[in-house]
Amino acid sequence: MATGYTPSPTSSSSTTSGDTRYTYFPLALGVMTTIFFMWGFLTCLNDILIPHLKAVFELNYAQALLIQFTFFGAYFIMSLPAGKIVAALGYKKSIVAGLIVAGIGAAMFWPAAGMRLYPFFLAALFILATGITVLQVAANAYVALLGPEKTSSSRLTLAQALNSFGTFLAPFFGGFLILSSAVKSSADIAKLSAAEQITYRAHEASTVQGPYIGLAIVLVLLAVGVYLFKLPALEETTEKADDSHHSLMDALKTPHVLFGVLGIFFYVGGEVAIGSFMINYLQLPEIGNMSGEVAASHVAFYWGGAMVGRFIGSALLAKFSPRKLLAAFAVINMLLVLTTMMTTGTVAVYSIVVIGLFNSIMFPTIFSLGIERMGPLTGKASSLLIMAIVGGALIPWIQGVVADQIGLQHAFFIPLICYAYIVFYGLSGSKIRGVPVAAR
Repeated sequence: MATGYTPSPTSSSSTTSGDTRYTYFPLALGVMTTIFFMWGFLTCLNDILIPHLKAVFELNYAQALLIQFTFFGAYFIMSLPAGKIVAALGYKKSIVAGLIVAGIGAAMFWPAAGMRLYPFFLAALFILATGITVLQVAANAYVALLGPEKTSSSRLTLAQALNSFGTFLAPFFGGFLILSSAVKSSADIAKLSAAEQITYRAHEASTVQGPYIGLAIVLVLLAVGVYLFKLPALEETTEKADDSHHSLMDALKTPHVLFGVLGIFFYVGGEVAIGSFMINYLQLPEIGNMSGEVAASHVAFYWGGAMVGRFIGSALLAKFSPRKLLAAFAVINMLLVLTTMMTTGTVAVYSIVVIGLFNSIMFPTIFSLGIERMGPLTGKASSLLIMAIVGGALIPWIQGVVADQIGLQHAFFIPLICYAYIVFYGLSGSKIRGVPVAAR
């Protein structure tokens, strides 16, 4: 249940709803949206790293997709520790800590590129993702508390829109700075003189070093800014009984929660897999025959479509059943995936890019349906849904293994299966089939 917040005369305005006094903190919300933008930007840069490091280290698809496996695996491994960090430090200090840890991970790209060690890159990504996981746990809850409970979804939608804006800009940034020149093959490098090889390898290293050092500096400066900014010290206002008396299994026993966890797993897996392979896919001669930089701009529109779709989808969700709309969008994406698998050229290119538009409502809709009517078990159900983001680690890697065997275009049947499950979830799996006694 909601309780009142202490009004701030300098940075907030208040309103009254019933007997409960709520306070808005617009400046604090502005700071938070900047953080949402940054982690969206950093996450989407993986789509640029995959083709670049695949070429630099001459990796197969399965090896290259260890990038996403490591990054999203951190969500699964570190989400519960991150929750304990937030409980111990509070929201503001946890956000500062998350930004600093992410900055350390970004800075580690400098020695990783200098030594040309792929495992070092993966270690840097894990640390970067650990920082983002702490930010996810702290910032999502913090934004939800920056005002009345009934408008928390609108604040989160605004913050998520800035997150999507980050995913839209990152491919342009990464494509220009990292993929602007083609990586030479081993045979081409062998033809160079010793001095030319040293110069070339130094150049390839610098294409990654510069951008990530710049991002590390931005993250640390943002951490300093958050630390100095007088953010309101909010206390969680929801029921805490579930923390001490209930377990994750209590929530997982509820059918619509279990199906929702699988829904997040398959959705994030399918979405990340498509984004991860898109540059290599669009570079195929029979598909787009594009340079890496041009293909990166198409990835930007894939993620940008999700941003636009969130605004359109929010209006549609006000008029139509979320379950039916979720299923309809998933069916459309199934048709788009089938189209890109069965065609070539322009049709194959644009059918895969447009998928982003219909991805837009899936995560928030699955999430909200997954925690519906869970009462004091809502926190446990939410934790399970966040952990299910590990689908972004496993599904792309599985598609990489398949692509190495049957080719990249045919391997898109993996996301096809993911969207088929979401159709099931929208039509059947999300229906309330009773809730645990603890949630009543």
